Amino acid sequence: MRKTMLATAAMLTICSAAFAQSTVVVADPAPTGSVVLPGEVRTYVMEQNTPSVVYDGEITVGATLPDTVEVHTVPNVDGYGYTVINERRVIVEPKTHRVIQVLE
Repeated sequence: MRKTMLATAAMLTICSAAFAQSTVVVADPAPTGSVVLPGEVRTYVMEQNTPSVVYDGEITVGATLPDTVEVHTVPNVDGYGYTVINERRVIVEPKTHRVIQVLE
């Protein structure tokens, strides 16, 4: 009986360890540039004929653009704006001008 209980306990320990290894914790993806945009945002931004602005700074995810850069809104979708800088389309948080994603 004792061997059976020990074997069962060992099996449960192994199973729970295997389950724990498959658990994934996801942090805020914005700093890494791995934000998944709603499809309609990307489509809308790519279809717009917006003139490009020349900008000397580096365009990276998480960077804040100066207030002098005009950010256009995406209709019917809150929280996303865009601009075109140095011929690159950039998704921006409209209130803070923080770069969310650079579209390639």
